Amino acid sequence: MIPSFWRNVPPAWQPLLLRLGLNWFPAYRATGARVAEISRDMKRVVVRLPLRRSTRNGAGTLFGGSLYSATDPIFALMLAVHLGPDYIVWDKAASIRYRRPGREALHAEFAVTDAEIAEVRREIEREGACDRTFTTRFVDRQGVVHAEIEKTVYVACKQFYKSRRTAD
Repeated sequence: MIPSFWRNVPPAWQPLLLRLGLNWFPAYRATGARVAEISRDMKRVVVRLPLRRSTRNGAGTLFGGSLYSATDPIFALMLAVHLGPDYIVWDKAASIRYRRPGREALHAEFAVTDAEIAEVRREIEREGACDRTFTTRFVDRQGVVHAEIEKTVYVACKQFYKSRRTAD
């Protein structure tokens, strides 16, 4: 999931490169969202979704598709970066619950902990693969929740993944 050149990028540059790469990647850029911040350890990402003509629906509020797609790659990328090249990481499922209309710019914070990463590794050692569910919320400046997004990410050891694909 992470390109091979990533291993040659100095760790101090990785958050900046990932932020710039996502913000300029055409499919992500089309969502209208921008990655505003990535922590140095790449375990926390903040995404901002402005209310613009391109992100507005017919009612003048944030388009649900923009809210949903702005979250699409984030958790999978975070896990792929931390697990490394020996793992396959895919978004598997997602759901969104709209709480209130977005009438202003919103932001969402994504976080993975060392404990979650360690648990994923342990489960993969036992089972070969696992599904992990994460939740993020789009909130306004006052912290009011406008949408809750639940993402399920599939993670597998590459050897397990390849053996399952050839068995099908």
